This record gives sequence, structure tokens and C-alpha cells, in this order.
Amino acid sequence: MAKLQRGIQSIDVGGRLLHALSRSDGSMMLKELAEAADMPAAKAHAYLVSFCKLGLMEQDPATGRYDLGPLALELGLVSLNRLDAVKIATREMAGLSQRTGQSTAIAVWGNYGPTIVRFEQSVRPIHVNMRTGTVMALGQTATGYVFAAHVTPAQIDAALAATSPDIKQRAAAKRALQSLEPEFAAVRKRGLARAQGNPVPGVNAFSAPVFDHAGEIVLALTALGSAAEFDVAWGSLIAQDVRATANSISGRLGYRAT
Repeated sequence: MAKLQRGIQSIDVGGRLLHALSRSDGSMMLKELAEAADMPAAKAHAYLVSFCKLGLMEQDPATGRYDLGPLALELGLVSLNRLDAVKIATREMAGLSQRTGQSTAIAVWGNYGPTIVRFEQSVRPIHVNMRTGTVMALGQTATGYVFAAHVTPAQIDAALAATSPDIKQRAAAKRALQSLEPEFAAVRKRGLARAQGNPVPGVNAFSAPVFDHAGEIVLALTALGSAAEFDVAWGSLIAQDVRATANSISGRLGYRAT
């Protein structure tokens, strides 16, 4: 096993205060911070003084409460700007594929709707036409259900306009999607969408949304495989892994579920 790198103990200890404040819903008093970080108030106060000098924290002179400071905000914004959702998800999809034994894909919202940007074939190949640039049907695929459940009506209208030049066809497609709203609501509740042999016979799939720090969907993570080897039960190991992996990526992007 790799040796643990030696750090600076005082920074590790002080970091507990930053973690405590970041997990709080708002500003905290000294006593509250000290208890959350499991340290004496006098010891916590010394760290807070230094953090305030650095700008990592600030203290309200009227209430005495502590909150994150301007440097913490600046660091957070810089971190968010440097995040690449697809890059992070790409690193995670390989592990998902290995654990489940299924193929995996990443889709983002494009001009024509959900568009595949990464696809990893498992050791058990499936006969499905999925490659970079493939647009997934909103009302027929697990990936499409995820996006239809979370993007705005204006985004859906724009995608339908781009794919269906005929006004009557667009209107029919829009009505068909509106009729599926109860199923989209279930996707939002479960955090997961499922496809069973549709639109490709013999191929099942689970797909989960990934959100950014603002709570907006940035991509869908999908696992798919042969129906003979793909357990479609909502509580299956595949379903749990897809959802957990998507949630982990969302966390990396700064998303906090309410």
C-alpha cells in the first residue's frame, strides 16, 4: 500500500472548522463551530482569528457569528470555473462499466436534444447504434427521459424545431411528450430512468441525471446492456450504481440536494 503523505497537523485540525461551516445552512457562533469541529472553544477561536485574517472566514461585528469569507468565495468560484463535467464523468464511467459489466454512455443536451459524447463498450458487446454524435429520442430512451424530465419547455421546443421542420409533426411530438409527464415526474422522484427493450429490442438501460452547482442538468450517465444480463429491477445493483455514480459526479460539480 502506498504510504500516506505527511501533512501539517495544525492545518488538518483547522480544516475541521472550515468543513463544519461549509456543511452548515448559515453562519455559526463560536460555540457551535467548536462543537461541530469537536474542539475546545478557546482552541477554535485561535484558528478563527487566523482564518478571518486570510479572508477564509469573516465575523459579523453585530452578532459575533462566523461565516465563509471573500477568499473562500473566490476559491469556490475559481474551482467551479475549472470543472469539466464531461471530463469528470468520463473518468467515472470506466469504473461503472467495470463494476456492472455493462456498456456506459454520457450524453449532453445539444441543438437536437440528448447527444452522446462518450461511449464505452463493455466486454460483452451489444448490437446498438450508439456512437459520439448520436441523438437519443426524448420519449423513447432512458437518456431521453432523463433530459425530458429536467430541461425547460423552451429547450424541448427548440430541439423539436431543429429535428421536425413540419409544424404538425412538431405539435404531435410535443403532445406525445406532454402525455408522458407522469413518467417524467417519476424520473425526477427516483433520480433514475429505465428502458426495457425499447427502442432497441433486447437492450435494457438505466440513466441518471448529473447536476451542476446551480442545480441545472449538465449530462446524463447511462448504463445499457443485453436484456439477458441486465437486471432492470429498480433496486438492482446496476440501478443503484448508476444513480450513486451520477450523484457522486454531481457532488464534485458543487451540487447539493435540497
